[in-house]
Amino acid sequence: MTIRSLLSATIALVFAACSGGTGGLGEPRFVDCPAAPDSQAPNLAVGLDGELYLSWVEPRENGHAFRFSIWRAGQWSTPRTVAEGDDWFVNWADFPSMAALEDGTLAAHWLVRSGSGTYAYDVNLSLSHDGGATWGEPFRPHDDGTETEHGFVSLVAAPEGRFEILWLDGRQMADTPSGPMTLRHATLDPDGRLTSGGVVDDRVCDCCSTDALRAGDGATLVAYRDRSDSEVRDISVARLDGSTWSSALSVHADGWEIPACPVNGPAVEGSGNVMAVAWFSAARETPVVQVAFSTDGGRSFDAPVRVDHGSPLGRVDLAFADDGWALVSWLEQEGERATIFLRPVRASGALESIPIATTDAARSSGFPRMARLGDEIVLAWTEPGEPSRIRTAVLSLLPS
Repeated sequence: MTIRSLLSATIALVFAACSGGTGGLGEPRFVDCPAAPDSQAPNLAVGLDGELYLSWVEPRENGHAFRFSIWRAGQWSTPRTVAEGDDWFVNWADFPSMAALEDGTLAAHWLVRSGSGTYAYDVNLSLSHDGGATWGEPFRPHDDGTETEHGFVSLVAAPEGRFEILWLDGRQMADTPSGPMTLRHATLDPDGRLTSGGVVDDRVCDCCSTDALRAGDGATLVAYRDRSDSEVRDISVARLDGSTWSSALSVHADGWEIPACPVNGPAVEGSGNVMAVAWFSAARETPVVQVAFSTDGGRSFDAPVRVDHGSPLGRVDLAFADDGWALVSWLEQEGERATIFLRPVRASGALESIPIATTDAARSSGFPRMARLGDEIVLAWTEPGEPSRIRTAVLSLLPS
């Protein structure tokens, strides 16, 4: 049985069991992606303008281009270019992103080298007020001027008409290489005015991605891999209520003590004040992917639900269905290959997993991405080969 036919058969069985809201998933439709061969770092973002944006990094003869397309009428639009450059930091785990306000104002970020060091790079931001046809002069959300790591950005579009920016900031490593990585925040207005939000957490994991969302009560919630003085690197969340960040809250005490960064950040998604966090851990030398739910906007979390099959690589993402169901995606290793799995889960447990596609277990396969737009679930991932290609698929959420 092919992976596509297996997926189609499994979907009908899995989502027939989901009560309320979902009703089921239609058969997957694999959609041509307009990214050029050897493109990488696919990412998905649903804007407050109701559009779904697919972005990626595309090779150029003398550098790279950051490009995007919009999901319209069941296909991807003609791509547009955000920026091009020959001095970018292009990395399998630290990739560009986009966000959109309700009026269609777009924000995009990418990474530019700031020095000769391996991880000397800056976050570059730009705004567009015409749907991405033109973009403003790039600028940085940080002004420390150090040739250190600045990346793993989360962009959140706020209904009040601004963007919240969160990133890992290595400025304290400039003079002391063993200095802590920090998680920092800034607010960006549509006119380009930046307001520093200061330090969210003063000691975090060095190179695990962050993820953030807007809770139903108006707070911004960020999920990230924390780092204790004893090198325990579990997942924490922090909430921005008004202008004040809460202290870090551990999602679950895995107790993963590891002296190096696993390059495997969490995902957070939700609806209103019901949300879920998914993450990878290998505490006690047992790799797992888990999902924990919160019903109070991220102030507390239920016991986690394990969703993997025993050999997960992590690289998780989340989408939310109705009535508290979340869809979690992750990579499960099978020799030198890996399978992208999708699994419905809620606080009471998980349903049968769904194989989506096969990719490499190597880092070059990147992070598969997933998003919900209306009654559709859209996935994007990198397919290995010579050349490699970005693939996308859509599955329809059926009414109850």
